[in-house]
Amino acid sequence: MNETILDALQYYGAGAATIAALIVSLNLGRRITGWAFVLFMAVAIAWIVSGLISQTWPLVIQNAILLVIDTFGAWQFLLDPHKRKVIEKQEELAEEAEAQVTAEESGAGCSATK
Repeated sequence: MNETILDALQYYGAGAATIAALIVSLNLGRRITGWAFVLFMAVAIAWIVSGLISQTWPLVIQNAILLVIDTFGAWQFLLDPHKRKVIEKQEELAEEAEAQVTAEESGAGCSATK
């Protein structure tokens, strides 16, 4: 029974950590990145439970520390009111910059063909 639970926790931890890392690397915005940190938190909890079952104390300690770090990350991206306002403003400015660059590239493409 413990082996089945242990295997399930380990496969979940490996798969979910990979997905969370992919989400962070895609830079899809504040909210999605914040939810990736929540997923990292769930992964850390799974690895802590796995480490407790298998009595792998370094794994427990490492993931307890990662849980604290991931909780801070989730707070930064999802809950901190000041940080949320700053990031929302940055996202607005990034959208404007993207539109300007696209317009400049479209204009440059048209003038290059003339």
